[in-house]
Amino acid sequence: MHAFIALSKKEINQMTKEYKIVWLPIVFILLGLTQPIMTYYLPVILQSAGGVKGIMIDPNMAKPEGGEVLASTLNSQFDQLGIIILAVATMSIIQGEKANGMMAFILTRPVSISSYLNSKIIIHYIMAVICIALGYVVSYGYSAYLFTTVPMTQAVWAFVFYCVWLLFVITFVAMMSTFFTSPAFIALISIVVLLICRFTAGLHPILDVINPASNSLSATNILMTGEVGTWYGINVVVTLLLVLLMIMTMQSFIAKKKF
Repeated sequence: MHAFIALSKKEINQMTKEYKIVWLPIVFILLGLTQPIMTYYLPVILQSAGGVKGIMIDPNMAKPEGGEVLASTLNSQFDQLGIIILAVATMSIIQGEKANGMMAFILTRPVSISSYLNSKIIIHYIMAVICIALGYVVSYGYSAYLFTTVPMTQAVWAFVFYCVWLLFVITFVAMMSTFFTSPAFIALISIVVLLICRFTAGLHPILDVINPASNSLSATNILMTGEVGTWYGINVVVTLLLVLLMIMTMQSFIAKKKF
Protein backbone atom coordinates (compact mmCIF):
# COMPACT_ATOMS: atom_id res chain seq x y z
CA MET A 1 0.00 0.00 0.00
CA HIS A 2 2.86 2.38 0.79
CA ALA A 3 4.34 1.77 -2.69
CA PHE A 4 0.95 2.36 -4.32
CA ILE A 5 0.49 5.69 -2.52
CA ALA A 6 4.01 6.82 -3.42
CA LEU A 7 3.53 5.89 -7.07
CA SER A 8 0.13 7.59 -7.13
CA LYS A 9 1.71 10.82 -5.85
CA LYS A 10 4.35 10.49 -8.57
CA GLU A 11 1.63 10.20 -11.22
CA ILE A 12 -0.17 13.27 -9.87
CA ASN A 13 3.07 15.26 -9.90
CA GLN A 14 3.76 14.16 -13.46
CA MET A 15 0.29 15.17 -14.59
CA THR A 16 0.78 18.52 -12.90
CA LYS A 17 4.09 19.10 -14.69
CA GLU A 18 2.43 18.28 -18.02
CA TYR A 19 -0.49 20.63 -17.17
CA LYS A 20 -2.98 17.82 -17.73
CA ILE A 21 -4.87 18.88 -14.62
CA VAL A 22 -5.45 22.23 -16.35
CA TRP A 23 -6.06 21.64 -20.04
CA LEU A 24 -7.95 18.33 -19.86
CA PRO A 25 -10.79 19.71 -17.67
CA ILE A 26 -11.02 22.83 -19.84
CA VAL A 27 -11.30 20.74 -23.01
CA PHE A 28 -14.11 18.59 -21.62
CA ILE A 29 -15.96 21.60 -20.22
CA LEU A 30 -15.89 23.09 -23.73
CA LEU A 31 -17.09 19.78 -25.20
CA GLY A 32 -19.94 19.66 -22.70
CA LEU A 33 -20.83 23.25 -23.52
CA THR A 34 -20.78 22.78 -27.29
CA GLN A 35 -23.64 20.32 -27.80
CA PRO A 36 -26.53 22.16 -26.07
CA ILE A 37 -25.51 25.54 -27.50
CA MET A 38 -25.08 24.20 -31.04
CA THR A 39 -28.38 22.33 -30.84
CA TYR A 40 -30.21 25.41 -29.60
CA TYR A 41 -28.75 27.89 -32.07
CA LEU A 42 -28.45 25.61 -35.12
CA PRO A 43 -31.76 26.79 -36.70
CA VAL A 44 -30.68 30.42 -36.25
CA ILE A 45 -27.28 29.69 -37.78
CA LEU A 46 -28.86 27.97 -40.78
CA GLN A 47 -31.37 30.79 -41.30
CA SER A 48 -28.63 33.41 -41.18
CA ALA A 49 -26.54 31.51 -43.74
CA GLY A 50 -27.65 33.50 -46.77
CA GLY A 51 -27.55 31.79 -50.14
CA VAL A 52 -27.67 28.28 -48.69
CA LYS A 53 -30.02 26.30 -50.91
CA GLY A 54 -31.78 23.07 -50.19
CA ILE A 55 -32.10 23.71 -46.43
CA MET A 56 -35.64 23.96 -45.09
CA ILE A 57 -36.41 24.58 -41.44
CA ASP A 58 -39.79 23.56 -40.10
CA PRO A 59 -40.96 26.37 -37.79
CA ASN A 60 -43.32 23.94 -36.05
CA MET A 61 -40.56 21.46 -35.29
CA ALA A 62 -40.59 20.57 -31.61
CA LYS A 63 -37.59 21.40 -29.49
CA PRO A 64 -35.55 18.39 -28.40
CA GLU A 65 -35.85 17.27 -24.81
CA GLY A 66 -33.04 17.94 -22.37
CA GLY A 67 -32.35 14.20 -22.12
CA GLU A 68 -31.85 13.96 -25.88
CA VAL A 69 -29.39 16.85 -25.84
CA LEU A 70 -27.46 15.40 -22.90
CA ALA A 71 -27.38 12.01 -24.63
CA SER A 72 -26.03 13.73 -27.75
CA THR A 73 -23.24 15.18 -25.62
CA LEU A 74 -22.17 11.66 -24.68
CA ASN A 75 -22.55 10.35 -28.23
CA SER A 76 -21.31 13.23 -30.35
CA GLN A 77 -18.75 14.86 -28.09
CA PHE A 78 -17.37 12.53 -25.40
CA ASP A 79 -17.57 9.31 -27.43
CA GLN A 80 -15.83 10.75 -30.48
CA LEU A 81 -13.56 13.73 -29.90
CA GLY A 82 -13.41 12.91 -26.17
CA ILE A 83 -12.04 9.41 -26.81
CA ILE A 84 -9.41 10.80 -29.18
CA ILE A 85 -8.31 13.36 -26.58
CA LEU A 86 -8.11 10.76 -23.79
CA ALA A 87 -6.14 8.36 -25.99
CA VAL A 88 -3.62 11.07 -26.88
CA ALA A 89 -3.37 12.24 -23.27
CA THR A 90 -2.66 8.73 -21.93
CA MET A 91 -0.79 7.11 -24.83
CA SER A 92 2.58 7.42 -23.04
CA ILE A 93 1.28 6.37 -19.62
CA ILE A 94 3.66 3.37 -19.60
CA GLN A 95 5.56 3.67 -22.88
CA GLY A 96 7.24 6.89 -21.74
CA GLU A 97 8.71 5.26 -18.65
CA LYS A 98 9.83 2.22 -20.63
CA ALA A 99 11.65 4.50 -23.05
CA ASN A 100 13.49 6.59 -20.45
CA GLY A 101 14.30 3.66 -18.15
CA MET A 102 12.09 4.81 -15.29
CA MET A 103 10.07 1.58 -15.33
CA ALA A 104 13.21 -0.53 -14.91
CA PHE A 105 14.38 1.76 -12.10
CA ILE A 106 11.05 1.53 -10.25
CA LEU A 107 10.61 -2.23 -10.63
CA THR A 108 14.11 -2.95 -9.32
CA ARG A 109 12.93 -1.45 -6.04
CA PRO A 110 10.58 -3.25 -3.62
CA VAL A 111 7.58 -2.36 -5.80
CA SER A 112 5.15 -4.91 -7.20
CA ILE A 113 4.03 -4.78 -10.81
CA SER A 114 0.40 -4.62 -9.67
CA SER A 115 1.08 -1.53 -7.55
CA TYR A 116 2.86 0.09 -10.48
CA LEU A 117 0.05 -0.59 -12.95
CA ASN A 118 -2.82 0.11 -10.55
CA SER A 119 -1.40 3.49 -9.58
CA LYS A 120 -1.22 4.55 -13.21
CA ILE A 121 -4.64 3.25 -14.23
CA ILE A 122 -6.48 4.46 -11.13
CA ILE A 123 -4.99 7.98 -11.11
CA HIS A 124 -5.58 8.51 -14.83
CA TYR A 125 -9.07 7.04 -14.50
CA ILE A 126 -9.92 9.40 -11.65
CA MET A 127 -8.62 12.30 -13.71
CA ALA A 128 -10.72 11.20 -16.69
CA VAL A 129 -13.83 10.83 -14.51
CA ILE A 130 -13.34 14.33 -13.08
CA CYS A 131 -12.94 15.82 -16.58
CA ILE A 132 -16.01 13.98 -17.92
CA ALA A 133 -17.98 14.96 -14.83
CA LEU A 134 -17.16 18.66 -15.29
CA GLY A 135 -18.20 18.57 -18.94
CA TYR A 136 -21.29 16.52 -18.09
CA VAL A 137 -22.42 18.96 -15.38
CA VAL A 138 -21.96 21.93 -17.71
CA SER A 139 -23.93 20.16 -20.44
CA TYR A 140 -26.62 19.20 -17.92
CA GLY A 141 -26.97 22.80 -16.75
CA TYR A 142 -27.21 24.28 -20.25
CA SER A 143 -29.58 21.51 -21.39
CA ALA A 144 -31.87 22.30 -18.48
CA TYR A 145 -31.63 26.05 -19.14
CA LEU A 146 -32.11 25.96 -22.92
CA PHE A 147 -34.41 22.93 -23.19
CA THR A 148 -35.94 20.84 -20.42
CA THR A 149 -34.62 19.54 -17.11
CA VAL A 150 -33.40 15.96 -16.96
CA PRO A 151 -34.40 14.11 -13.76
CA MET A 152 -31.34 13.94 -11.51
CA THR A 153 -31.74 10.19 -10.97
CA GLN A 154 -31.55 9.55 -14.72
CA ALA A 155 -28.54 11.82 -15.10
CA VAL A 156 -26.65 10.13 -12.25
CA TRP A 157 -27.39 6.59 -13.43
CA ALA A 158 -26.34 7.50 -16.97
CA PHE A 159 -23.07 8.92 -15.66
CA VAL A 160 -22.39 5.77 -13.62
CA PHE A 161 -22.79 3.53 -16.68
CA TYR A 162 -20.65 5.86 -18.75
CA CYS A 163 -17.88 5.67 -16.14
CA VAL A 164 -17.77 1.89 -16.61
CA TRP A 165 -17.08 2.43 -20.31
CA LEU A 166 -14.51 5.07 -19.37
CA LEU A 167 -12.66 2.56 -17.17
CA PHE A 168 -12.35 0.23 -20.15
CA VAL A 169 -11.07 3.11 -22.33
CA ILE A 170 -8.28 4.07 -19.90
CA THR A 171 -7.27 0.45 -19.25
CA PHE A 172 -7.18 -0.38 -22.97
CA VAL A 173 -4.96 2.60 -23.79
CA ALA A 174 -2.68 1.61 -20.88
CA MET A 175 -2.45 -1.93 -22.27
CA MET A 176 -1.51 -0.62 -25.72
CA SER A 177 1.07 1.62 -24.05
CA THR A 178 2.51 -1.49 -22.39
CA PHE A 179 2.74 -3.52 -25.59
CA PHE A 180 4.08 -0.97 -28.08
CA THR A 181 6.90 1.57 -28.18
CA SER A 182 5.59 4.18 -30.63
CA PRO A 183 3.27 6.79 -29.02
CA ALA A 184 1.69 7.58 -32.40
CA PHE A 185 0.91 3.90 -33.04
CA ILE A 186 -0.45 3.49 -29.51
CA ALA A 187 -2.81 6.43 -30.01
CA LEU A 188 -3.84 5.27 -33.49
CA ILE A 189 -4.67 1.68 -32.60
CA SER A 190 -6.41 2.75 -29.38
CA ILE A 191 -8.59 5.30 -31.17
CA VAL A 192 -9.49 2.90 -33.99
CA VAL A 193 -10.41 -0.02 -31.70
CA LEU A 194 -12.36 2.12 -29.23
CA LEU A 195 -14.32 3.91 -31.96
CA ILE A 196 -15.12 0.57 -33.61
CA CYS A 197 -16.44 -0.66 -30.27
CA ARG A 198 -18.60 2.45 -29.94
CA PHE A 199 -19.95 2.38 -33.48
CA THR A 200 -20.85 -1.32 -33.27
CA ALA A 201 -22.77 -0.86 -30.01
CA GLY A 202 -26.46 -1.48 -30.58
CA LEU A 203 -26.06 -3.66 -33.67
CA HIS A 204 -27.10 -6.91 -31.98
CA PRO A 205 -28.31 -7.77 -28.44
CA ILE A 206 -25.76 -10.58 -28.01
CA LEU A 207 -22.93 -8.36 -29.20
CA ASP A 208 -24.07 -5.63 -26.82
CA VAL A 209 -23.61 -7.89 -23.81
CA ILE A 210 -19.89 -8.37 -24.52
CA ASN A 211 -19.19 -4.95 -26.03
CA PRO A 212 -17.85 -2.54 -23.37
CA ALA A 213 -19.09 0.44 -25.39
CA SER A 214 -22.65 -0.75 -24.77
CA ASN A 215 -22.32 0.86 -21.34
CA SER A 216 -22.20 4.22 -23.13
CA LEU A 217 -25.23 3.19 -25.18
CA SER A 218 -26.98 2.25 -21.93
CA ALA A 219 -26.21 5.72 -20.57
CA THR A 220 -27.80 7.42 -23.56
CA ASN A 221 -30.83 5.12 -23.38
CA ILE A 222 -31.33 5.99 -19.72
CA LEU A 223 -31.21 9.70 -20.53
CA MET A 224 -33.70 9.39 -23.37
CA THR A 225 -36.14 6.85 -21.93
CA GLY A 226 -35.53 6.88 -18.19
CA GLU A 227 -35.45 3.07 -18.14
CA VAL A 228 -32.64 0.76 -17.02
CA GLY A 229 -32.59 -2.44 -19.07
CA THR A 230 -32.34 -5.79 -17.30
CA TRP A 231 -29.22 -6.73 -19.29
CA TYR A 232 -27.33 -3.53 -18.42
CA GLY A 233 -25.90 -5.11 -15.27
CA ILE A 234 -24.60 -8.11 -17.22
CA ASN A 235 -22.72 -5.79 -19.57
CA VAL A 236 -21.17 -4.00 -16.57
CA VAL A 237 -19.92 -7.30 -15.13
CA VAL A 238 -18.51 -8.41 -18.50
CA THR A 239 -16.73 -5.06 -18.92
CA LEU A 240 -15.19 -5.26 -15.44
CA LEU A 241 -13.99 -8.79 -16.19
CA LEU A 242 -12.40 -7.55 -19.42
CA VAL A 243 -10.67 -4.79 -17.46
CA LEU A 244 -9.34 -7.35 -14.97
CA LEU A 245 -8.16 -9.56 -17.84
CA MET A 246 -6.30 -6.64 -19.45
CA ILE A 247 -4.58 -5.79 -16.17
CA MET A 248 -3.50 -9.41 -15.70
CA THR A 249 -2.21 -9.46 -19.29
CA MET A 250 -0.17 -6.31 -18.67
CA GLN A 251 1.28 -7.78 -15.47
CA SER A 252 2.28 -10.97 -17.28
CA PHE A 253 3.82 -9.03 -20.19
CA ILE A 254 5.90 -6.78 -17.92
CA ALA A 255 7.01 -9.75 -15.78
CA LYS A 256 8.20 -11.68 -18.84
CA LYS A 257 10.00 -8.70 -20.34
CA LYS A 258 11.71 -8.15 -16.94
CA PHE A 259 12.01 -4.38 -17.26
